[in-house]
Amino acid sequence: MLPRQEPDAELLALAAHQDGVLSAAQTRAAGLSAQALYRLEQTGRWQRLARSVYLTSPGDPSWPALAWAGVLLGGDQARLGGTSAGHLHGLVAAPPPQILVLVPQHAVTRDRRPWHFRRESAGVRGASAGSPPRIGVEDTVLDLCDASTAFRAVGLVTDAVGSRRTSAAQLRRALAGRRRSRHRQLLDELLMDVAAGAESPLEVRYLRDVERAHDLPCGHRQNRSGLPFRRDVVYLEAGLVVELDGRLGHEGDGHFRDMRRDNRTALAGEMTLRYGTADVGGRPCAVAYQVASALRLRGWPGWLTPCSRCPQGVDQLVV
Repeated sequence: MLPRQEPDAELLALAAHQDGVLSAAQTRAAGLSAQALYRLEQTGRWQRLARSVYLTSPGDPSWPALAWAGVLLGGDQARLGGTSAGHLHGLVAAPPPQILVLVPQHAVTRDRRPWHFRRESAGVRGASAGSPPRIGVEDTVLDLCDASTAFRAVGLVTDAVGSRRTSAAQLRRALAGRRRSRHRQLLDELLMDVAAGAESPLEVRYLRDVERAHDLPCGHRQNRSGLPFRRDVVYLEAGLVVELDGRLGHEGDGHFRDMRRDNRTALAGEMTLRYGTADVGGRPCAVAYQVASALRLRGWPGWLTPCSRCPQGVDQLVV
């Protein structure tokens, strides 16, 4: 059979699946001749992105096309990792300027902009996912945590679980399978907090530094109680609601939604306390004493336990 002089429908369909990118090996396997490939490049219908990798359209390549090109350059077992995988999983908003491609230990590759090739040891991460192939959500979260500060790791985990991209149980299984993890103790504790219902860094800090640190009752998290909205923390027996408000979502129209929720809560006979990042992060003990005071006013028989950071004697302010 003579080599084809034009790409057929099957080859073009493969290119469409790969965001317009093909390798020279794929064109040869489809029967396209070297002369035809040269002519497509010379006439500007296709363009060479790197050695043996082509974009099947004119104009600047998209980021997904460059990501596919990196995988094709890396070989059959290559896949995206780091922030590149994070962007494709929806964990990182902006596409990274450098595309990380993970390749097997035996692979021979050389960096070229915008691709960075890194060998990965077998068995550290699970199976690939998606198209273009990338490491799974759980491995992506843990890798990004390894490269982040402890504060950023909290945000990564709570964002991933809060957005339903993974679960605390799945992340704990992936973490257990790793011999090394930069923030292992933090992640172990954090995943327990997230499993308890904390869905944001602010909620995690409230659970740890306010509720647990002062032996307050364990509230019900993300509670609806038949309402068309969720409340962050509800102490059901006392009829007390604690809303934890970061700036995002609580300004402008969000502010009026908060007022409508508070009014509806008041009509149901419940009390609402609201705290922001400055309160929970900057004065968690004062927040704890306010919550304890409200709980006791509404029938809680317990007593707040001062934590190691509480000023001496301040527990006497609890009514």
